Amino acid sequence: MSVRTRVHDAIQEVKDDWGTNGGVEVKMDARAVGVLLLSSVLLTLFYYYGRPTFFRGSFEKAVVEAMGLGDSEFRGVLSYWYWAGASGILRLLIPLGVIVLVFRESASDFGYRIWEKGHLKIYVWLYLLITPVLVMMSFTESFQRKYPFWDQAGDSPMHFLLYEIPYMFQFMSLEAFFRGFFIFALFRRFGYYSVVIMTMPYCMIHFGKPITETLGAIIAGMALGYLAIKSKSWIPGALLHCGVGLTMDIACLLQRQ
Repeated sequence: MSVRTRVHDAIQEVKDDWGTNGGVEVKMDARAVGVLLLSSVLLTLFYYYGRPTFFRGSFEKAVVEAMGLGDSEFRGVLSYWYWAGASGILRLLIPLGVIVLVFRESASDFGYRIWEKGHLKIYVWLYLLITPVLVMMSFTESFQRKYPFWDQAGDSPMHFLLYEIPYMFQFMSLEAFFRGFFIFALFRRFGYYSVVIMTMPYCMIHFGKPITETLGAIIAGMALGYLAIKSKSWIPGALLHCGVGLTMDIACLLQRQ
């Protein structure tokens, strides 16, 4: 048997395997596979090149010198603006470009729209239910050490504002990715199972945070994913996420006083 024949047979075997599921014939969904692979690449790029630690180790010195911020007390916040920018590119703009330019579909079909009437009050109630838990967690040392990420965020109102702006923006782009692009792109193929699929990587991006928050991300991912589908929008979930993050930062800062 020639090498060419062996390669052909191997490729055909892979195709056959991908075309069956436990002996049941299934149709390969190229878009679903593409979305999952692209999401894996984007999440990997963000982990290695999008976080504040990468900026500090690679660009901070040059950027600080270029901006003349050598002795500025605000120089430390630059890494969080970089973080927000990277999140915006990798989690929001690139997926949005895929939706419009590759899928040739409307962004509104992927959650880029105002929520269905009546759904916002659900998110308000969720925030009211979560707030006591946030306050309780703020009394623990692990959360006080973690939030806010920038240690100088509580030095003054200006410090706090300059930190919270990029922090809130990265929540918006995070929701656009997980509860927008990811879920709605897979929903046509997997239905509500897309919520479970999304929850796995969403939980994993919380590794390194307090375990209660990481485990809580599983519940939050499932709830926000389901609600995004029902409301046809990721925006109210982003507003809720911003509210939760802001509340936790304020509560932890108050505990330090």
